[in-house]
Amino acid sequence: MMRPNKCLLGISGDCRVTNNITGLARDLELRLHGQHLAHSVVLKAVQGFISNPDPNKPLTLSFHGWSGTGKNFVARLVADNLYRDGVKSECVRLFIAPFHFPHAKLVDVYKGQLREAVRDTVLRCQQALFIFDEAEKLHPGLIDAVKPYMDHYDNVDGVSYRRAIFLFLSNIGGAAINDVTLDFWHSGQNREDIGMEDLEHRIRSEAVESQGGFAQSELMSGHLIDFFVPFLPLEYRHVKLCARDAYAARGLQPSEATLDEVAKAMVYAPKEEKLFSVQGCKSIPQRINFFLP
Repeated sequence: MMRPNKCLLGISGDCRVTNNITGLARDLELRLHGQHLAHSVVLKAVQGFISNPDPNKPLTLSFHGWSGTGKNFVARLVADNLYRDGVKSECVRLFIAPFHFPHAKLVDVYKGQLREAVRDTVLRCQQALFIFDEAEKLHPGLIDAVKPYMDHYDNVDGVSYRRAIFLFLSNIGGAAINDVTLDFWHSGQNREDIGMEDLEHRIRSEAVESQGGFAQSELMSGHLIDFFVPFLPLEYRHVKLCARDAYAARGLQPSEATLDEVAKAMVYAPKEEKLFSVQGCKSIPQRINFFLP
């Protein structure tokens, strides 16, 4: 008697795909700090897309903000909760622009490699996840090579890409996001009152006007990005929460005084207000080594 294929028993029909929206919501709530907009937009966008039995295009999100504000972290949370093996899943492909596509003179070669990688991944796993880190450093024309896979087509050369998810991570728009956040602080308003209407159009404009292959791609002119997701600059209190999490990951419970020491060791900007951590939380897991007993 043949054993049942366990991969066919899940809701997704693929044991590699877990689609744990409850887990994603919990992780965004407990592990992501100071990013109410990213929390809300990413959760709603992913949940809506996953629950739609017949999407008319792949889901394409573009994450924007300073380094260390959580763009990579959220991309990994999405991977960890949608796929059994997280970013190591054969359903997930991570591309780091300056690492995977370093030479401008090889753009035509990269185009072929990128098309093949996207096609092969979707053939292996229909609900594939593609993450493009440092997207602002992509060479002109490179993203346009896979633009048809993100468009409103039933299929491309017999393959449907409508269940795929594309995430672009970029520092573009970081200055505009910081300016709006600082303006809210100066006016005495809570950063949690910042809405997508305050930021998304500014990010889109800055992205279109910036240099580089991402900004000049048909993703922009073709309006194929579903949401420009802002990641706000992190404040002292958020850095303390990141430090708490870093200690907890090592099984340690630091005192408030220790968390203050870690947070005070970071550099803050602007020069006058010293409000936002220049590195966000990026170096916290390494920095706590200095404060270990």
